[in-house]
Amino acid sequence: MRKLEKKVVFITGGNSGIGKAAALEAAREGAIVVVADLESKDHMETLTEIEALGARSMFVPIDVSDVESVKLAILTAVAEFGRLDVAFNNAGIGGTYSGIHDMPEATWDRVIAVNLTGQFYCVKYELQQFLKQGGGVIVNMSSLGGLKAEHGLVPYTAAKHGVLGITKNIAVQYAAQHIRANALCPYYVETPLLAEVPDATHQAWIDGTPSKRLCTPEEVAKAFIYLACDDSSYCNGTQIILDGGVMA
Repeated sequence: MRKLEKKVVFITGGNSGIGKAAALEAAREGAIVVVADLESKDHMETLTEIEALGARSMFVPIDVSDVESVKLAILTAVAEFGRLDVAFNNAGIGGTYSGIHDMPEATWDRVIAVNLTGQFYCVKYELQQFLKQGGGVIVNMSSLGGLKAEHGLVPYTAAKHGVLGITKNIAVQYAAQHIRANALCPYYVETPLLAEVPDATHQAWIDGTPSKRLCTPEEVAKAFIYLACDDSSYCNGTQIILDGGVMA
């Protein structure tokens, strides 16, 4: 049997990059996939790819920084499929490099709103559904920046540290209700977002890894599947690091 057979998997930021890779991998493992992302004219392409793998799917619009949008997205998914088994809270943004002393307050507010407050909104309403149905699995997207400083990216670093705090608290508070939560902490990942990074910066990141390459979205997706399925049934409140040896 495939690892997520007939499980309803809800993925924020599921229309591109890591989220899309996770959606396709979940489909290969037999899941029913809910792609939750900002409204986009190309989400039908993602659904077509999922369905070509023989999986059921749907798209729901979501802005994770808007609590009403989060509630509606989760309610829509549950109304369609009757339950929610796995939630991958993957949506997030980066930020502009700045010193703390001269950072615009608006930059801080936006990154925290999406990367931390948005995570809180998602887990709050996912947990409500899990408690109703008797259990579920949460996988939160943190970052290597959740474990160490990211020079010039203080709101991102603060948010990703906070994601790990949320994850640990879920594990402690809800394990007895058959709910578990873990996180992923990748280094830079070769997604379309990196196309905007100067070539010299991109190469410096590669050179800074013992593996001399960056992670692929598919590698993160494989780690997501492990945390989402019963293979990791005794993992709770922890994280998987995907960094090519950087932290070592």
